[in-house]
Amino acid sequence: MSDDINVLALVKGTERYVFLYDDASRAETLRVLGRYASNPELSFTWYDAAVLSQKIRQESQKPVLANRFNMPLATDKDDFF
Repeated sequence: MSDDINVLALVKGTERYVFLYDDASRAETLRVLGRYASNPELSFTWYDAAVLSQKIRQESQKPVLANRFNMPLATDKDDFF
């Protein structure tokens, strides 16, 4: 599991829906999309919820790039020469 924070945003005219979630709160984020879609006071629709849910699921299936910023140091056991 990653410590990364995922950002999901939807812009509808002048409204902005921004969701921040980590891997552990993915299921709760999906539930929130459903609650927003069922709220008649919001412009957030079931179609919006379906599209964003699909993006959340697709993101969860991407391989994690572990140590993507780690570079070997000159003091590491393996020599560069």
